[in-house]
Amino acid sequence: MRRTMVAGNWKMHGTRASVAELIDGLRNLDLPSDVEIAVFPSDLFIDRVINGLEDTPISVGAQDAAIDSKQGALTGEISPSQLVDAGCELVLIGHSERRLILGESDETLNRKFAAAQASGLTPVLCIGETLEQREAGQTLEVVERQLNAVIDEFGIDVFASAVIAYEPVWAIGTGLTATPQQAQDVHAAIRAQLAQKNPEVAQGVRLLYGGSVKAANAVELFSMPDIDGGLIGGASLNADEFGAICRAAGN
Repeated sequence: MRRTMVAGNWKMHGTRASVAELIDGLRNLDLPSDVEIAVFPSDLFIDRVINGLEDTPISVGAQDAAIDSKQGALTGEISPSQLVDAGCELVLIGHSERRLILGESDETLNRKFAAAQASGLTPVLCIGETLEQREAGQTLEVVERQLNAVIDEFGIDVFASAVIAYEPVWAIGTGLTATPQQAQDVHAAIRAQLAQKNPEVAQGVRLLYGGSVKAANAVELFSMPDIDGGLIGGASLNADEFGAICRAAGN
């Protein structure tokens, strides 16, 4: 049985004051015990968030990590081993904003994925299509290629200790969202693709949906059989809204 997961990606948001307020809000939430909950703050606030949430069930992850697992001469980067030392448990790999805006290639993301796992972090691999690709009927082709970039390099078994997040790029921060059935269709295709290589891994890996998830649509999305929770963007910056999404996942 896959444990539902709700992860909040804070992106490039937060000041010392707003993060302190958000930590207080998260500490006061009534959270379901059967849902794994994580937040991904800006690197600047990771230490503060880990300390602030120390005695809560909420784990903390990073939004990115370096291509090398160990410390070294790579100015401006943070290694996965440093993140582990700080108390992180997870890391996002390949978010569309890094793929499309910062130009990160499959080769770079593979190195980050491997470095994260080598350090003991759980990678959350983000995949998804643009609006142009969806309108051209290329959705399944795109997510299959993005998944295969990892599988072809490392094999299917790496997903026994990873999470996959399907985020249609056209639904991120736009207010648009895939219908529950649209999202389910892609999630089912992802699981079927994995099952061709290893049915056990396919059944065990958690597939999160991301793209303008809110409390108002969370219950319907999370009721789909192959949607195992959500990667939440803007709504995770509001503790009450995030808590409502977490409770929806626990229903």
